[in-house]
Amino acid sequence: MKGIVHIRIDDRLIHGQVAAFWTNSLSISRIMVINDEVAVDDMQKSLLRMVAPASVRTSIINKATAVKNILAGKYEGQRVLIIVKNPKDIWDLKEAGLDINKINVGNMASKEGTKPIKRSVNVTDTDIAYFNKLLNAGVDIDAIMVPDDKECKLKDLL
Repeated sequence: MKGIVHIRIDDRLIHGQVAAFWTNSLSISRIMVINDEVAVDDMQKSLLRMVAPASVRTSIINKATAVKNILAGKYEGQRVLIIVKNPKDIWDLKEAGLDINKINVGNMASKEGTKPIKRSVNVTDTDIAYFNKLLNAGVDIDAIMVPDDKECKLKDLL
């Protein structure tokens, strides 16, 4: 996946940690939010673009467009950070043909039907099922909030 340097699950999408820590640490030139609902919501797209660093391009696109663009090599020569909301999104992208072998889990907020597995990582049974599918498919999954956090493997938390 030419140009893709990091893939993160974070249900907040673009926010302070992403804007300040992840983009700087990884020298990101583009943040790509992949989410079918947000891609058609002009208000959410506008808000996400406002919190992205001015020096970083943003793409807020649906899964089908993301897969088509990535497989076509559209981001070659860039340093792209992909952000999705949940593990199902990662599974869908992998099933659609993207060669995803490592991801990072950031924030997954507490809400009805979730249980905490780590500070700021709350999962449903469906999330756990998709994480297990990803792990069984050989995807390396870590669960750190910021780049300099101590390594934490998701498989040790489930």
